Amino acid sequence: MNYTYKFPTVRGIQSNREYYISMIPMKLLSKLFPADEENVLPEYRAQRRINESRIPEIRDYILNNRNTYVFSALSASIDGNFKYYPSEVSNDIGVLEVDMDSVFLINDGQHRKAAIEAAIIEDSSIGNETISIVFFKDEGLLKSQQMFTDLNKHAVKTSNSLSTLYDSRDELAVATKSVIENVNFLKKYTDKERDILGKNSSNLFTLTSIYKANQRIIHNNECSESDTKFLIAFWNTVTTNISEWNELQERTLTKKDLRENYITTLAITINAFGRLGRYFYDNKDVDMNIFLKNLSSIDWLRSNRENWLGRAIRNDGKIKNNEEAVILTCTKIKMLLGIDLTKEEEYKEKQFNGRK
Repeated sequence: MNYTYKFPTVRGIQSNREYYISMIPMKLLSKLFPADEENVLPEYRAQRRINESRIPEIRDYILNNRNTYVFSALSASIDGNFKYYPSEVSNDIGVLEVDMDSVFLINDGQHRKAAIEAAIIEDSSIGNETISIVFFKDEGLLKSQQMFTDLNKHAVKTSNSLSTLYDSRDELAVATKSVIENVNFLKKYTDKERDILGKNSSNLFTLTSIYKANQRIIHNNECSESDTKFLIAFWNTVTTNISEWNELQERTLTKKDLRENYITTLAITINAFGRLGRYFYDNKDVDMNIFLKNLSSIDWLRSNRENWLGRAIRNDGKIKNNEEAVILTCTKIKMLLGIDLTKEEEYKEKQFNGRK
């Protein structure tokens, strides 16, 4: 007797060949798609090797958002005998019968599948929920490899800024959007979609750069209402006291001059402001307005070698972009503002002066 799987199916056509879309209980995924063979050479596989480090993050996404998580369809090929039976309602709605000795190969979505299996171990009720699978007829290894390439070649990763803009689960992302909305200068000059700005962009900052600076301030993705109010107050005070930003508003300084001649729009400086904000966040008894008003007296010119050379600017004039540079830029700002350094900052400053 020949046993079969029977999947309620919608039939479609792409590239002059049939494909089938079925809703599969998640608890069946491990049976339909057994674990990959780790020792198979890449030329004999039709998909990438599982990256185990990705699984916990996706698993936790499911478990932490039981009532709101969303997954797109898996794509798979059927290597074996199957037959489609149309219904009386429509030729394109019916049942797909697949021999149980057929082999199912995932062409796209193996990390989602592995994460679902891991989530079911934690919460068995997930196994009764369904995920859609797009089934194709397996036409050999080369065809499956090409399918994997076609499915992944044109995928474009969403920018971090756009992900932050659309993320309503991340409390810090929500707070950062509130900061942008309530700090007029940032609202006017922050790009909410791109991570990299062109030299002729009408914007000066990216949403993701402000988000990362806020991470330095709060040191946690959990962000209370009082935290949000602090962030808004901090950034309002900073933007009010950067003279060049005020000159831009008054049209006595152009965006081109600001970008080319000053460090105040650099990502490293925004991150340094985030580190500076951490001091006031941890020391709420300190009146940040008294200290931050002195930002207006700082010489932010890139050519100010005394302040920024070796910190934000390299000897060749290019921008430094690493954690040490953020710390050294922040320590210089704190010293200019008259703020005590942390032990880490004192150590980094001692190292820096020793290299001069």
